[in-house]
Amino acid sequence: MITCPFCKEEIEENSCYCDQCGQALFYCSSCGHVGSGRRCTYCGGIMMSVQELEAQSQRTTMAENLNTAAPSVTTSRANVEISQSLIDSGVPRLSLVSHQLNISIQGINGAIIGRRQGPYRQLFEKDMYVSGVHAQLFYSQESGWCIMDKHSSNGTFLNRKKLQADMGMPLKNNDILSIANINLQVLINT
Repeated sequence: MITCPFCKEEIEENSCYCDQCGQALFYCSSCGHVGSGRRCTYCGGIMMSVQELEAQSQRTTMAENLNTAAPSVTTSRANVEISQSLIDSGVPRLSLVSHQLNISIQGINGAIIGRRQGPYRQLFEKDMYVSGVHAQLFYSQESGWCIMDKHSSNGTFLNRKKLQADMGMPLKNNDILSIANINLQVLINT
C-alpha cells in the first residue's frame, strides 16, 4: 500500500490514479517513491506517470540489448581496461579525485554520476545531498571532456559556478568539480 500525496489515503501500489480522490499519481524514476510535483522530495529524481516509467523501462531494455558489452567499473582491472580503450581511441584520460574522501573516478563517456544510477553510484549512495541522477560525463571531439547537470537538487558546480541543467560545460585540467557537497579535482592526461 502507498499513501496518496494529495488526499493522504492508502491505495494500492503502482496505481495510475488515486481511487479515493482521482488524482493522477507520479512515481520517482530513480527511487520509485510516489509524490507530486516535478522532483522527488526523497532523492531529487524526476517524477513520472506509470505509463512514462514503463516507456522508459522499455527504452532502457532496448538500449541494454543493443549494448550488451557495456563496460563495468566494479573492479580495478575493469578500470584499467576502460582507461586503456579510451587511450587507444585517442581520448585523453579523465580522473576526478578527492584525496580527503579517498575518491578516484576514471571518466567513462556518457556515464551518469549519481546516488542511485551510474557506474559510480557505490561512491555516492550514502550521500543524501547527491541526487539519484546528478550529472553526466561525456566526451566530444570539439570540447573534450564535459560535465552536464541533470536537474540535480543540490547543484553541480565548476570552479564554484553553478551549472545550468542539460548544458554541457568543458572540463580543464585542475578544475574543481563539485557534485553537491563533494569537491573533485579534474585531472586530464593526454
